[in-house]
Amino acid sequence: MAPTRIPHRTLSRAAVLAIVAGLLAGCGTRDQTTTGAIPDDYRTRHPIVLAEAERTIDIPVASGDTRLPQGTRDVIRGFASEYRKASSGVIQIVLPRGSANSHAAQIVRKEIRRLLAASGVPASRMIETGYEAGATGDAAPIRLSYVAIAAQTAPCGEWPEDVTLNTLENRNYYNFGCASQSNLAAQIANPTDLIGPRQMSPIDAEQRGQVIDTWRGSDSGNGGTTIVFN
Repeated sequence: MAPTRIPHRTLSRAAVLAIVAGLLAGCGTRDQTTTGAIPDDYRTRHPIVLAEAERTIDIPVASGDTRLPQGTRDVIRGFASEYRKASSGVIQIVLPRGSANSHAAQIVRKEIRRLLAASGVPASRMIETGYEAGATGDAAPIRLSYVAIAAQTAPCGEWPEDVTLNTLENRNYYNFGCASQSNLAAQIANPTDLIGPRQMSPIDAEQRGQVIDTWRGSDSGNGGTTIVFN
């Protein structure tokens, strides 16, 4: 009869071990840390995006001015050139009101409109508005502005936490890399280059034929092959 009791004892011992293991598993702790919850890549925290941006220049006008100096005229022509490349909206000519130079600004605005028109800006895209300026103080400028799509980042200089209190995690601080991303965005001349590559220009068939003939050896002299690029 003894041999028949051995399997029963074995099964009972296995059941007890399973129950104990289950109880111990219930007492275990789980790691609540989520890896990657906070982006540590500055390109993710401060991405370069395409968004509307206002381009402005302030034209200084003295109270006795009746025309613009040559340097200011060149600045306005350059501003108009950039407008034609970047925007198809309107250019706002914002004039001061109530300032000591407001009368001079009304005279100079006519020359500004002529310069913009001569630079290719249609008169229908020029809108004149005004702003209240103080009667005393600095000369209130005439502001030219337009809105265009530009590559940019969010404003830098945000410090959501004290960097001296979190030195053991070996992570970049939040504002790290924002300035370099902002400078990189400012260097992008054509924001649409971030969308995709431009269309390739047509192939110069004459130049291609010349290069093929050169590599075939039909254009050679002095015992060597000469490659001519126009």
